[in-house]
Amino acid sequence: MAALAVGAALLWPTAVPGDLALPEIDDGDVFGADLVARAERYRRFLYADWVLAQVALLATLWLYARRGAAFTRESAAGPIGTGMLLGMLGLGIVWLVQLPFGLAAHWWDRRYELSEQGYLEWAVDGWAVLAAEFLAISVALLVVMALARRFGDHWWLPGAAVFALVATLFTFVAPYLYATDPLEDESLLASAAEFERELGISDIPIRVEDVSDATDRANAFAFGMGPSRRVVFWDTMLQDPFDAGEQRVVLAHELAHHSEQHLPEGLAWFTIVAIPGAWILMRVTRRRGGLGRPEAVPLALLVVVVLQLALSPLENGVSRRLEAEADWKALEVTREPEALERLMVGFAETSLGDPSPPGWIRVLVGTHPSLGDRVAMARAWAARNR
Repeated sequence: MAALAVGAALLWPTAVPGDLALPEIDDGDVFGADLVARAERYRRFLYADWVLAQVALLATLWLYARRGAAFTRESAAGPIGTGMLLGMLGLGIVWLVQLPFGLAAHWWDRRYELSEQGYLEWAVDGWAVLAAEFLAISVALLVVMALARRFGDHWWLPGAAVFALVATLFTFVAPYLYATDPLEDESLLASAAEFERELGISDIPIRVEDVSDATDRANAFAFGMGPSRRVVFWDTMLQDPFDAGEQRVVLAHELAHHSEQHLPEGLAWFTIVAIPGAWILMRVTRRRGGLGRPEAVPLALLVVVVLQLALSPLENGVSRRLEAEADWKALEVTREPEALERLMVGFAETSLGDPSPPGWIRVLVGTHPSLGDRVAMARAWAARNR
């Protein structure tokens, strides 16, 4: 545990000044009272939908953990083969349980004119990523069951290494699962070259994903590792209401994720939590004979989901810290705090983001600082650099 604490301490420093004080902002003054009220109404439904989805998921997996072991009596696939079948069945159950809540959220998006996708189109969208996740989890289960059968209760440490390796491979492969095209905006490409020089990186491909036929939402993201590193803009980010200054801020923010090694850092954080998580998984599944036995697999799925929920405050806190650092670096290289402020207003308009969500939402699902906090950071940076 001491080594884990040292690792966390080494990962904690950030480029954001430790004495930075964010000023109070008036959401109604920045975003407009009507937009704030509309965003709050829209988000309240999604908050309730998310809570109900988690309750349904936990209840279903609890029932599967109690009853799923009965399937082992009818299997002739051997211990590991049976465990794999139980794992894949459990993952299928998870997908089916989450589907109605996803459909409800999609219906709500259509009602607020945030999505133009039909329901069938929505249901099949992203199958490549979903299939890759399913495969990655199945492979991890296969290897961990083999380790548990070989090493007994001592499987958890090499098992944590397997979890980290699978997460790393998925991070590397993920960029190849999206259909994107090269960015053709010469002005933004010139800005990319300028920002790369200032951030000390080079040769990061800038790609564009075409989503405008399905949604007006805007987004951009950095992902990949090594040769798969890239920045992806949704094409909606390159259209009105976003101007060139706002697009430059987004570009600098995403390049900063690569320059600050945020994706490897995120994997390091994952490894830190995977080690005690694997130990807990080993301890709980011992009551079913250990994870080397197929009877333990349904229980293991429940434990993993509970651990994910329990660790989400830490994971989201780390994510918000990395996103805040990327905002700060973007301000440092663009020196355009007004553009960052306009960008947050644009996000509120196109995605109905709540400028100041409830505290429990920030803790449980907030991967980014709130739009209001990001405006406050822009103003704090401006005040320090007048």
